[in-house]
Amino acid sequence: MATKSLIEWTEQTWNPTTGCTKISPGCKNCYAEVMAKRLQAMGASGYDVGFELAMHPARLSQPLRRKKPAVYFVNSMSDLFHKDVPDAFLDRVLDVIRSTPQHTYQVLTKRAERLPAFFAHRECPPNVWLGVSVENRAHGIPRIGHLREVGARVRFLSIEPLLEDLGKLDLRGIQWVIVGGESGHKARPMQKDWVLNIKRQAEASGVPFFFKQWGRWGSDGVSRHKKVNGRILDGRTWDMMPCSASATR
Repeated sequence: MATKSLIEWTEQTWNPTTGCTKISPGCKNCYAEVMAKRLQAMGASGYDVGFELAMHPARLSQPLRRKKPAVYFVNSMSDLFHKDVPDAFLDRVLDVIRSTPQHTYQVLTKRAERLPAFFAHRECPPNVWLGVSVENRAHGIPRIGHLREVGARVRFLSIEPLLEDLGKLDLRGIQWVIVGGESGHKARPMQKDWVLNIKRQAEASGVPFFFKQWGRWGSDGVSRHKKVNGRILDGRTWDMMPCSASATR
């Protein structure tokens, strides 16, 4: 079943696929991999193969059963645009999305190079917020250009875990920026100056800024549980969300 989300910037999670493979430094300490192995040990439905990629056609109907509008994060436990997910299955996912215009679907991928080709002959549904992960300059920054080629109503960047200073960002055509540090015992530190650099550029470009968490390492560089470090940046929380916007190619 679709489940209530613990992610600060969404409401529900929907996982028509589960499992993934690592492709960049942002994947190193993947929370979904740890969770999948835990669910497998518990005998949870859909996780009998652990974190191996699996498609779940029976889950496609889940959003259809909910009439009350909701914001769904699609594939918190996978990457919908993984190379081994067939276009035909992606089309079935999009059919469900189009059939439930009362819902908003947040789709996030690290496989951004697949987006332009896939959407070249398909319209991105207006109730999709399409995003890419940006963890560093070498792997993350190029994904922004691929995302910009898709005519999504809302395009967003999930800059989490932020692993280094990203320098100057091109935020043309981007409607939302999320930033967060890494959690877990093996988390890599995130520096406050890196976050503020992104925040300043988002504000200068008129892009809503959402600060998700410090993660394992606080703004003072001390390792603690992420709940202790919290979400305060410069004395407050930053929970801006994208307005209804029409993206341009």
